[in-house]
Amino acid sequence: MRNLVVQKFGGTSVADTDKIMNVAKSVIREKELGNDVVVVVSAMGHTTDYLMKMAHEITQTPSSREIDMLLSTGEGVSIALLAMALQAQGYDAVSMNAMQIGIITENIHNKARIINIKTDKLNKYLEDGKIVVVAGFQGVTEDGEITTLGRGGSDTSAVAVASALKAMRCDIYTDVDGVYTTDPRIVPKASKMEYVTYDEMLELASLGANVLHPRAVETAKLFDMPVRVRSSFNLEDYGTLIMGENKMELCKPVTGVALDMSQVRLVVCDVLDEPGIASKIFTTLSDENISVDTIIQSYARLHNNTNDIAFTISKTDLPRAMELLGKIKHKIDVDKIIIDEDIAKVSIVGAGMIDSPGVASKMFNTFAELNINIKMISTSEIKISCLIGKADANASVKALCEKFDLESDVVAVVNGDLPNV
Repeated sequence: MRNLVVQKFGGTSVADTDKIMNVAKSVIREKELGNDVVVVVSAMGHTTDYLMKMAHEITQTPSSREIDMLLSTGEGVSIALLAMALQAQGYDAVSMNAMQIGIITENIHNKARIINIKTDKLNKYLEDGKIVVVAGFQGVTEDGEITTLGRGGSDTSAVAVASALKAMRCDIYTDVDGVYTTDPRIVPKASKMEYVTYDEMLELASLGANVLHPRAVETAKLFDMPVRVRSSFNLEDYGTLIMGENKMELCKPVTGVALDMSQVRLVVCDVLDEPGIASKIFTTLSDENISVDTIIQSYARLHNNTNDIAFTISKTDLPRAMELLGKIKHKIDVDKIIIDEDIAKVSIVGAGMIDSPGVASKMFNTFAELNINIKMISTSEIKISCLIGKADANASVKALCEKFDLESDVVAVVNGDLPNV
């Protein structure tokens, strides 16, 4: 580990030149603490949305390769302007895109994963005392094709760069001042957590907490890279530190409540209860990069040897999923697929659940007291998720926060002082 901090700033933090100058102050502050600094930035404000809008004004079916070529230009503007802002303050800074660095990804457009990061140029600039400003969200294949990493890609870029350079930590700057026990817009008394484990944050991020992308958390856990989520507008606030469970003393069975309103439930009705049916359904979706979340297969109906298979996917994948399922209907001998868009996924998360019996019953009792019907249930060692109607979503989140005592002024997931990272 070296005296190096990787900072990441999202689109809202670099939305205009005034905000870019504010980001420069944050970078300089870290540099003045005696640390080397690498800064990863997103495209300015709604640049990505604007570029996508222009693409669809040209054609409704732009190629994925050209989309990546187009979107990768957004970060180029941000890194150049931030490097200029740092230079104007008397600091030696240099901007670099993914191709210049060598952020190597798999050969998939729009949703590529990072395979390797070449650190030679980065290390040389750091050894020369420069602040390096890196374009997030983008990569390049071994044969020179530009790729993008998909939603939350800049978070993933930052954590991957920090891991490759063996940094002390990666600071993710955003428009909130940390990770909360639930969405403060729903529960105003929601508490900001000082600490959260990788596993808890991964579940929260996967279940709808938008403060950090799941792939970034996966990368942090894989390389044991401490990540700090903090506000770019309140530099005095320490934020929330995400780190390994082995460094923490867990004192609450439930750490947070997550709400995801972006899913839809599909029910494939009356499929034959025989080997290979589920494989045909989910392989078809997987081959098109459609992720499936909760899955439930009903008990077989003895009179006709059929059952129902219900599962959830992202709403954005619904049109493509229905097109694909339509093509294999004859292969699985099914006539009816029900679409249920009136769902909300409410989840409780906590590494302390493993050693705390009664958590599930407490959650289900909360729903019963509110007369809320549960449509589907899925569990892991540290999370319980329930699908309910959208109209009951906010009330259930508030009740669960109260039931599991997540509304206190400070929720300390560990005891003791903040670790020196």
